[in-house]
Amino acid sequence: MHVARKRFGQHFLQDKQVIQSIIDAIAPQPGQHLVEIGPGQGALTLPLLKKTGQLEVIELDRDLILPLKARCAEKGELIIYQADALKFDFNQLIKDSRALRLVGNLPYNISTPLIFHLLQYAAHIHDMHFMLQKEVVDRMAARTGTPAYGRLSIMVQYHCRVVSLFNVTPHAFNPPPQVESSIVKLVPHREFPYQAVDFAHFAYLVKTAFSHRRKTLRNSLRNVITDENWENVQIDSQLRPEQLSLGEYVKLSNSLVNSDGNLRDR
Repeated sequence: MHVARKRFGQHFLQDKQVIQSIIDAIAPQPGQHLVEIGPGQGALTLPLLKKTGQLEVIELDRDLILPLKARCAEKGELIIYQADALKFDFNQLIKDSRALRLVGNLPYNISTPLIFHLLQYAAHIHDMHFMLQKEVVDRMAARTGTPAYGRLSIMVQYHCRVVSLFNVTPHAFNPPPQVESSIVKLVPHREFPYQAVDFAHFAYLVKTAFSHRRKTLRNSLRNVITDENWENVQIDSQLRPEQLSLGEYVKLSNSLVNSDGNLRDR
């Protein structure tokens, strides 16, 4: 019997009703390119494989791989990558025109950096269904001006439509986590509602603003934006970072980039 490893953030889903609700939300179909991150003991893997006939999974804990293969034997084609999802190049999975559908009960201790890693591949992803700590899902879906709104909200919403589906109590897991969980659906935009001219600069701007959350934007971005820049962009520099919408952050970033794509001189 496998003992959950704290260093891997393992909490194995075992509630059959919750498992069925997740499968219903994903609605997997044969022929779709599904990839599961962190299959663990196969709670989602088996029903997904039965629905699609083929499934790719990424699992870090090598001790789980042989039992997973045994459980899934003759249920369909299971392709296993023994790898750290945080370092995994998802481009290697793209072998045809099918977009990826990512699913998983993500380790809560790496969920935020993993989401940022996955957003790099958004152009090749159809959708993502993840189990995450409820607090993280709340931050992803947060609206401008709310306490949960921050860098994660802006960067995820830049790339994706965020749908918080339902909550899951700790009793659905073994061992139970000390926090409530949520299922979130992320659907990458095919057309961006707001397009940054220089995405790296936009990302840096947002990160810098929220590294001094309690300061006004003028103070937190004083090394990035001049007084003249503020006047030209017509955004109130006395606002705090959480009071600016995604569209306004994109507008602010774009105002600092020349038509040739280079940053304006300060």
